[in-house]
Amino acid sequence: MVDEEYIDNVKRLIEQKEGEQVKELLIDLHPADIAELCNDLSPEEARFVYRLLDNETAADVLVEMDEDVRKEFLEILPSETIAKRFVDYMDTDDAVDLIRELDEEKQEEILSHIEDIEQAGDIVDLLKYDENTAGGLMGTEMVVVNENWSMPECLKEMRQQAEELDEIYYVYVIDDDERLKGIFPLKKMITSPSVSKVKHVMQKDPISVHVDTPVDEVVQAIEKYDLVAIPVVDSIGRLVGQITVDDVMDEVREQSERDYQLASGLSQGVETADNVFRQTTARLPWLLIGMIGGIGNSMILGNFDATFAAHPEMALYIPLIGGTGGNVGTQSSAIIVQGLANSSLDAKNTVKQIGKESVVALINATIISLLVYTYNFIRFGATATVTYSVSISLFAVVMFASIFGTLVPMTLEKFKVDPAIATGPFIAITNDIIGMMMYMGITVLLS
Repeated sequence: MVDEEYIDNVKRLIEQKEGEQVKELLIDLHPADIAELCNDLSPEEARFVYRLLDNETAADVLVEMDEDVRKEFLEILPSETIAKRFVDYMDTDDAVDLIRELDEEKQEEILSHIEDIEQAGDIVDLLKYDENTAGGLMGTEMVVVNENWSMPECLKEMRQQAEELDEIYYVYVIDDDERLKGIFPLKKMITSPSVSKVKHVMQKDPISVHVDTPVDEVVQAIEKYDLVAIPVVDSIGRLVGQITVDDVMDEVREQSERDYQLASGLSQGVETADNVFRQTTARLPWLLIGMIGGIGNSMILGNFDATFAAHPEMALYIPLIGGTGGNVGTQSSAIIVQGLANSSLDAKNTVKQIGKESVVALINATIISLLVYTYNFIRFGATATVTYSVSISLFAVVMFASIFGTLVPMTLEKFKVDPAIATGPFIAITNDIIGMMMYMGITVLLS
């Protein structure tokens, strides 16, 4: 367990240049724990730790490090060291993720120092794909057999390929043109006669994704079919790689963080460790938009001085109207965004979903407006304008906010824009302004 005391102890030993003692502390740690330790060290201290690790462990630790810390650490290392100390011992998908973080000049330098030409070629090929597609996420390390091989031939080849792999998820079957044909069940290797050919015992038509398939669809496929890995094919069906569940989990976590931050009004990814400038630039845009929305609201209210003079009690309900509209809109949009994310809702069903949301909104609006009417009836009496205007306004605001909160994310989804934007300040600000306009307009009509 890497706690504060442990980290302080390691820092003290590093300061004293006690390499052997630091090595003893690290020997039983998992790479993820060493990465957690390195996240709390300076780049020079992390460099000291890395010198004590064997190449494979060092590569695993680098993969597990926080992206910003890793980038800072890599900037102080020579390209040749990165290539021969780390990249040579990584799976291609991890190597691509690492190299993608660096500038183009350093990428070329690292690639030129990779000793395995085949690995370097695979990395170059993968770098061409968009990082948000299956091609950008896949790795090329996998066990592949030909459909025409016999059981003995298949077993021999599998043993040779497996020696170079850390994990074997599935054994993929291809034809002579390298097109994906099936998955070879390991149980069949034991139970089938040795004269059988692979194509007679393989599972045909496996679930696969195209190199251009968006990452979120890859995640949905793995979740839907309970897979630990999924093969990736090119435009003519040739097997070019696979995506494993650990890669998908990382992507799910990153996507969740992005959506949560968008919904919270952050314009870019930000973490607590980021500097003041980055945190400010991430927060400021939506705050400025909110400020503009607030000014817009004040301008609307400023046009109704006479109405406020005649009915001063109206001011008491401004927070209620604005807050209720924002809450209802955020609720509606959050449900829609969640449905779109897990594929339980299709953007094609916009009209149907709006109809359903309208029924829910009608029930909620009726209950809320009746409760407020009862309160105002007791407080101000049956003849007071505010008794009716607040209730009618609340009814209208709840209906509008529910429909708007449903329509916006589904429209964004149709235009390939992240619908998570619609769960944040955008909905709250819009509903606040529209709500004030409805409130003032209804009050004037009833006056």
